[in-house]
Amino acid sequence: MANPIIQYTGFHADALQLREQRLKLIASNLANADTPGYQAQDLDFNAAMEAANLRRAGQAQAGAGLVATHEAHLSDAIATGRLPFQYTRQAVQPSLDGNTVDPDAERAAYGRAALEYRASMSFFESKVRNLLTAITGQ
Repeated sequence: MANPIIQYTGFHADALQLREQRLKLIASNLANADTPGYQAQDLDFNAAMEAANLRRAGQAQAGAGLVATHEAHLSDAIATGRLPFQYTRQAVQPSLDGNTVDPDAERAAYGRAALEYRASMSFFESKVRNLLTAITGQ
């Protein structure tokens, strides 16, 4: 039986976790802006949310998300540090040392991602506040 609280919060809980992962990736890009050979990483948020919605609906999509057909599959993803739906972002103008991080674009992406995270947090807080109101009757 599905958890009624998870059903009530809907996709907001999944969105919050995915937005957090994306913020971590962008922060990692900024931290490695001067690392030779570092490839900028990003998260395909829309594809990840579609997979989460399908998973929530009980449907399976081939090739999406973490589908472990062998016991070592999940550990391989953790060992390599690659998250599901993570991809290497192509640089508009890569540096001579092979680094593809554009600090200005990363700062803009981080600002937008932080704003989106805060919006998701507001929606989630609203759902929790409504639930508490229903429980307490106030």
